[in-house]
Amino acid sequence: MIDLLGPYDYLVMIGLLLFLIIASMYSSFKKKNSEDFFMAGRSLKWYSVAGSIFGTNIHAQQIIGMMGVGYSIGFAQSHYEVLAIPAVLILCYVFIPVYRKNQVFTLSQFLENRYNSTARLAYTILMIIFILVQLVAGFYIGSRTLGLLFAGSGIEVTYLNGIISIAVVTLLFSVFGGMESVVVADNILTVVMVLAVLLIGTLTYAQPEINGLSGLLKLDHAEANKMHLYLPSNHPKLPWAGIFTGLVIQHFFYWTTNQYQVQRVLAAATDRDARLGTIAAGFLKLIIPFFSIGAGVAAFYIFRARFGADSIKPDDTFLTLLKTVVPSNYGFIGLILAGLICAIFSAIYSMMNSVSTMLSFDVYKKYINANASDKQTVKFGQFFILLMCIVASILAFTTYNPNSSDNFFLKLADQSSYLKPSLVVAFFWGVMWRKTNAKAAVIVLFSGPLIGLCFDFIYNDFLVNIDWVKDFFGEKLNFLYRVFVIATIGSLLIFYLSKYFNKNETVAKVHDLSVSFDGLRLRVLVFLFGQGVFILLILLQILSPQTASFPAALVAISFFVWQLRKPDTEKLPFYQNDIFYAGLLTSITTWILYYFA
Repeated sequence: MIDLLGPYDYLVMIGLLLFLIIASMYSSFKKKNSEDFFMAGRSLKWYSVAGSIFGTNIHAQQIIGMMGVGYSIGFAQSHYEVLAIPAVLILCYVFIPVYRKNQVFTLSQFLENRYNSTARLAYTILMIIFILVQLVAGFYIGSRTLGLLFAGSGIEVTYLNGIISIAVVTLLFSVFGGMESVVVADNILTVVMVLAVLLIGTLTYAQPEINGLSGLLKLDHAEANKMHLYLPSNHPKLPWAGIFTGLVIQHFFYWTTNQYQVQRVLAAATDRDARLGTIAAGFLKLIIPFFSIGAGVAAFYIFRARFGADSIKPDDTFLTLLKTVVPSNYGFIGLILAGLICAIFSAIYSMMNSVSTMLSFDVYKKYINANASDKQTVKFGQFFILLMCIVASILAFTTYNPNSSDNFFLKLADQSSYLKPSLVVAFFWGVMWRKTNAKAAVIVLFSGPLIGLCFDFIYNDFLVNIDWVKDFFGEKLNFLYRVFVIATIGSLLIFYLSKYFNKNETVAKVHDLSVSFDGLRLRVLVFLFGQGVFILLILLQILSPQTASFPAALVAISFFVWQLRKPDTEKLPFYQNDIFYAGLLTSITTWILYYFA
């Protein structure tokens, strides 16, 4: 791939990479205390929060994996972006006020405030396991991508060499720079990757086989029907019923209980910066369905016409499309490759920074050296970044096949699905229900993976033999259904066990949870009722989904306009009020969910 670059491509790519390194490493020369190193001094403005959230989210496996699933399965993969928006809003208006009042470094500290030290330790253990799984996957897809980038250039990047290169760069950024360097790099990456995704998507739609997004919709309607959001409930990869149950829970995990994502919100200068930054990141996420996943669907038709059916592996879609539709020596390929190379490292050093934060505050200062100085705490975090890099590198080399043709993104989501639901249950009910008991929460936190494994066994050995079960859910249980089952059983457990333990204990005080949920619950119910009317009209075939999409979007934004007029709402011009932008984001999301049904 590198051999396709002309002089201008090299100039753009090398220039952008040097700028990224210099700009992000500049902060490493500043003297840092622990709050500076781990939380960027809690000084991030809304645009830095937005850029860092999106930069962390749009890692290489996100871009490559999303486009690959769009190519092989279709537009239904967009639910991984579109249905994140409800979770974004829950973070803004439920969890941000709660987390920031506690002034914590880690979400595990919040769990200790809400429950006890055992809950804090449970979260730390589960999150370190989850992040390690993500790190190993990041090393795999990053090394594989570097190998493809340099293929034919005379510079051989083997799978092992790629892993080592990623580890070295990660150590330079994470150990010496701290979170401020990570945030600077994320913001630069966000600008570059948004430009890159818009560019490759636009050029893909401009191909003669496609003739624009409208041309793709016509072509797809006549042939493969890949540009639709909803697949059968027994679909092995993206069943619609799993999307609206398990995937929603997965999004709640990622946006409200995930340390390396929420850490950006904790580091914001003000609550308003935190909210606006999160909402802005939500708008950026809505670029991905059309310019990455939709481009992957278009690539299916382009590759079929030019190379033959099934000629390209899903995870190679991005780079093959880059070589096919982007002209060389205009700087375009250099821009896109610079963004992709940055994305390979971005999520990895973001996760490294977060795991070092948890180990430093939840292990070192909690159990090893409670009186540790700032310098000692930072040194401990730096040491464990090195250790995690070594462990992740070894596991990536020994557990992944660099020649695999699987849909990597979905495989990774399946692997991590055993850990997420119980975390969501503990956080959600801890915030929403004052009587949630600490012992009950700890039991649910640790039992989640076991519930998932047990349900796999029950389904595969017994339930699948029931005809209607197999017809609805499929011969093999999709992981999204497993997520929903773990969360449902976990919620039932937490209710039952809380009532049992509370008989003999005083109900714990919920620290600084002064957010009123009564009005929120009412607005959510009214919103769901309004959308339920449109869904009923569609099911009765009175309206088509496309016809309903525009009035449904208008109804969605009207609830937020109603909120702006309430006397207790902060009095700002509408264009400065985060509630207006939350309404606009909800309206666009609603339109997408209807129009592409």
